Amino acid sequence: MTAWYLQILWTHIGCVIASGTLFFTRGCMMLAGWPAANHIALRRISVLIDVLLLAAAITLTTIIHQYPFVQAWLTVKVVLLVVYIVLGVFALRRGRTRAARAVYFGAALAVFLFIVTVARTHNPLGAFANL
Repeated sequence: MTAWYLQILWTHIGCVIASGTLFFTRGCMMLAGWPAANHIALRRISVLIDVLLLAAAITLTTIIHQYPFVQAWLTVKVVLLVVYIVLGVFALRRGRTRAARAVYFGAALAVFLFIVTVARTHNPLGAFANL
């Protein structure tokens, strides 16, 4: 499986980019008042991307022998992923007002970007590691 490390890593990175781009696009559509933001096709594509993303992530952890709840940076990623998912649900579906959804959307994007910095630095402080 180690022979496939780079392909799996690039699949994971591609899925991160696709997932973030789709979430950003759907969030902008929601803020613009377009009902297509929650169209069944977009939701299913999102699920497909996220399943591939998770499968690649689990495969990578086994290849590099670093696991959540053992390495701090992976623990932070997993915890923030749960926060991101909850914020995303409120941003796209559960928020009561457009203003509330906008706040959830902004918070979800901030968490997403912080997760990326944690992944890039392999440090639980992410972008704040060098401060």
